[in-house]
Amino acid sequence: MLFNLLLQIAETGAQNVENTADAETTEKTLSIFQLYVEGGLWIMIPLTIMSIIAVYIFVERYMAIQKASKLDPDFMNQIKNQIIQGKIEEAKNTCLRSDNPRARMIEKGISRIGKPLSDISAAIENVGKLEVFKLEKSLSSLATIAGAAPMIGFLGTVVGMIMTFHQMSISGNGVEISELSGGIMMAMVTTVAGLIVGIIAYVAYNQLVAKVSKVVFSLEATTVEFMDLLQEPA
Repeated sequence: MLFNLLLQIAETGAQNVENTADAETTEKTLSIFQLYVEGGLWIMIPLTIMSIIAVYIFVERYMAIQKASKLDPDFMNQIKNQIIQGKIEEAKNTCLRSDNPRARMIEKGISRIGKPLSDISAAIENVGKLEVFKLEKSLSSLATIAGAAPMIGFLGTVVGMIMTFHQMSISGNGVEISELSGGIMMAMVTTVAGLIVGIIAYVAYNQLVAKVSKVVFSLEATTVEFMDLLQEPA
């Protein structure tokens, strides 16, 4: 009897080892490419294109805004000294040598010297609005991507669940998990992809808006400084 018990234990252990080995051999890994395909190309391709556009807009606008925010600390002192000395043309040339929004605004103001201060202020303000418009170029597209990407992902989620329920309805009581996995996988992958693209675009948009706001504040401060210079007594 003892021999039979030991034999049964040995057979059970061997069977468990065999089952474990089978489980290890049948274990599958899921690559990024497989996730991409499982999500449905008609959803994943638009999300991929939107992610590329979002990254391009962020990099391009970041560099442009960074260039516009670079200020020469001695710029306004040079302009002030040249205007006080009556060197108007030299002051214009100083502005033209500085390729940034602040210099273009001041150059417009210098070209209006001799006219009423209200006209000078209006001219500078118009140039400032144009410069801000240039800085904000494509930011609306980035905001659109931030809002649209999660919605496209949710669209894939809904379609995936519809596919799952359709498979359940045609399979009846004999439905297998493997038959439902495709629709469920599509639903989950598209949701994650849409949220990732949307989050990246949203963070990028807010970063750029914050940098543009800093540039706008600098332009306003420069305008006030220039107008105060014109109102100083000779």
